Amino acid sequence: QLQLVDSGGGLVQPGGSLRLSCTASGFTLDYYAVAWFRQAPGKERERVSCINDSGGATMYEDSVKGRFTISKDNAKNTAYLQMNDLKPGVTAVYYCAAGERYPVSIAHHSVHWGQGTQVTVSS
Repeated sequence: QLQLVDSGGGLVQPGGSLRLSCTASGFTLDYYAVAWFRQAPGKERERVSCINDSGGATMYEDSVKGRFTISKDNAKNTAYLQMNDLKPGVTAVYYCAAGERYPVSIAHHSVHWGQGTQVTVSS
């Protein structure tokens, strides 16, 4: 069974940090790009960051550039999103997604999705 498991979310104060993890089972991330998306209540799911299969290329949504870092450890079959200096107002469910095309898009077929992990930024 092909599965992605997201973890690492939680409640954090503004300015704080979290590291999200995305672990694959049933398939290897060596041949997949991995993206992190987020969806706030009442809003569409948006891509935050993406990394290609080898880890040699990354992209970030403008609002997170310089604060978030995406990485991938193929030996552990896990991808990460380090989020620093979290801003209030970005409370959302974060989802990882693995796809064969870079960057991963919601519109692509055969994208594997994690179940999501809640990130709440509040004082």
